[in-house]
Amino acid sequence: MRYSPKGLRGGLDAIGLENLRFALRAIRVQRLRSFLTLLGIMGGVGTVIAMVSFVAGFNRAITAAFTRFGTTLVQYQRFEPRFEGAPLGTIPDDQRRRPDLDLEDALALKRLNTLAVAVSPERTLFFMLRPNMATTFKNRKGAEVNAPRLLGVTPDYALARNATLADGRFLIQAELIHTARTCVIGPDIAEALWPHRDPLGQDLLVTGLPFRVVGLMEKRGSFLGGSADNYILIPLSTFDELFPEQKLNGSDNFHIATIPRDPHQVQAMTDQGIAILRARRGLKAKEGNDFGILSSEGQLQTFKAITSGIAGAMILIASIALLVGGVGVMNIMLVSVTERTREIGLRKALGATRRDIAVQFLAEAVTLTSLGGSIGIAAGLGAAMLARLVFDFPAAAPLWSVLLGFGVSTSVGLVFGMWPALKAAKKDPIEALRYE
Repeated sequence: MRYSPKGLRGGLDAIGLENLRFALRAIRVQRLRSFLTLLGIMGGVGTVIAMVSFVAGFNRAITAAFTRFGTTLVQYQRFEPRFEGAPLGTIPDDQRRRPDLDLEDALALKRLNTLAVAVSPERTLFFMLRPNMATTFKNRKGAEVNAPRLLGVTPDYALARNATLADGRFLIQAELIHTARTCVIGPDIAEALWPHRDPLGQDLLVTGLPFRVVGLMEKRGSFLGGSADNYILIPLSTFDELFPEQKLNGSDNFHIATIPRDPHQVQAMTDQGIAILRARRGLKAKEGNDFGILSSEGQLQTFKAITSGIAGAMILIASIALLVGGVGVMNIMLVSVTERTREIGLRKALGATRRDIAVQFLAEAVTLTSLGGSIGIAAGLGAAMLARLVFDFPAAAPLWSVLLGFGVSTSVGLVFGMWPALKAAKKDPIEALRYE
C-alpha cells in the first residue's frame, strides 16, 4: 500500500496534534505544579521583553530630544563632558589647571572656522558663587519664578541651539554692543509671571533691575526629566557687566556652541575648530587638547551605551531566571516520567517506538515552556503599555524581541526536556508494565 505525500503530511499533523493534546492534558492535571514550574520562564521572558521595551523607549525619547535641540551641535568648553550637576570636586587636577575659554576664542572661531554657520559664546549664572546676594526674578507685581537658568548670549544663540521664537524677536547685535537690558524668555517664565497675558513689552526684574521682554521662545518640553523651557536670555555684554565674578571664577561657565553649514561636515568643522583653538592656546603637536569638546552625537552614543549596559545586566539576571526555570522543567518532566512508567510500557506494548515516546515527552516540555514564554511576553508587553499610559513614556517592544522571547522559551523546553524524554524512551516495556 502506497502513501501519498499528502497522506503522510496529514499523518504527521495528526501525531503532532495528539502530542499537543497529551501535553495540555498533563499540564491541566498538574495545574499547581506546572504553574510553579513556569514562574522562572515567565519571569525571565517577561523581564527581557519589559527591559527591551524600556530601553527602546528611552533611546527613542533621547533621540527625539537631541533632534529637537540639534544633532549637529559641537560645543567647546574648559572641562571634559560630564553629567550635568556633577560636583567640581570630581574633576581631575589636570583639567582644573586648564585656562578658561573666553570671548576672544569665540570671535576667532567665528572669523576663521569657515565651515561653521553659527558660533554662539554663552555664559551661565551659577547661583552658588553669589553667597552674599540673592538673585531674584520677578515681575512688577512681585510674582517670582523659581531657579531659572540665566544665560548671557549673542544673536547666534538661536541658530546654534536650534531655538525658534514663538513671538517677538531675538536679541540683536546693537543690544550686545550697548549692553542693553533686554531679554528673551522661555515659556515657563511667561506662564509663571504673566499667565494668560502677553509677556512682550513687560519688565522682568533681575535682582531689582528691569529687563524689557522682547521675545518668547517656543515650548520644547522636558529634557532628561527636567524642563527645557525655564530660562532667561540676556545680552552677553550685559551679563558680564552685572555678574563680573562669573567671568573670572574659572568654573567652566563659558561655552562656545557651533553648528556646521552642512550637516555632513560636523567632523570637518570640529577638526577645524580644534586647530584654531590649539593655535590660539599655543599647544605643541605632541600635547593634548587643554579644552573639552561636547557633541550631540557623542552624548547620544553615551546615553545609548549606558542603557545598553543596564539592559545587558537585566538580561543576565533574566537568563539566570530562565536557567532556574529550565531546571524546574527538567525536574517536573523527570517526575512525570516516573509517575507515568506504566503508561510508557503500555504504549510500547501497543507498538509505540522509542522515538514516539521521546517526541511525546519532549512535546510536553516544549508546550510547558512555550506557554510560560507566552505569558511572560504578555506580562512584558503589559508593563510597556502601562508605562505608555501612566507616564507617557514611549516604551514599545520591537517585533524581534517578542520573537526572541518566544524562541528562547521554546529552546529551554527543547534543551531541558531532552534528558527526561530520552530516559522515558529507553525504558524497557516489560519492566515498565510491572512497575507499581
